[in-house]
Amino acid sequence: MITVVTGNAGKAKEVASFFAGITEVDHVSVEMIEPQDANLAEVARSKAKQAFCALKRPLIVDDTGLFVDALNGFPGAYAAFVQDSIGNAGMLKLLAGVSNRSAYFETVIAYADENGIETFSGRVNGEITGEERGYEGFGYDPIFAVGDKTLAEMTLAEKNLVSHRSRALTAFRDWYISRL
Repeated sequence: MITVVTGNAGKAKEVASFFAGITEVDHVSVEMIEPQDANLAEVARSKAKQAFCALKRPLIVDDTGLFVDALNGFPGAYAAFVQDSIGNAGMLKLLAGVSNRSAYFETVIAYADENGIETFSGRVNGEITGEERGYEGFGYDPIFAVGDKTLAEMTLAEKNLVSHRSRALTAFRDWYISRL
């Protein structure tokens, strides 16, 4: 069994879909101090260490950043804080009148068990749309497009074929299965 440590039920659902038929996945929320660091891997490692100390069982945590070219990579590793502070409307306002809307999402998953911590990353390139589109997903999904669809316009199955989290989860799953 793998425990997904997150306060975001949407993330937990995405993770569980990757492990159907392989292992059980449960979801818990653990209060952690998130370090302020521009390096996603360092943030994920710190959170994994804290969560493992609290739960003492195999678990994963992740950290995700949104890197917008026109904003010199902002919000980067601070994407969750920016989402909570200004939301999608604020991000769209920051990019009003900007023609270069290229961006990428990156996720780093940290797996912790009694043997230590391993990290796995995934990235997807896309662009920030001019308006919110779609009703699936969470966070920036309604304003981040891959091709002609936002992540919020995709079904979970479609999103799992292209997303940053799915790429990190695939790398983790392949490693995890190789250890079984």
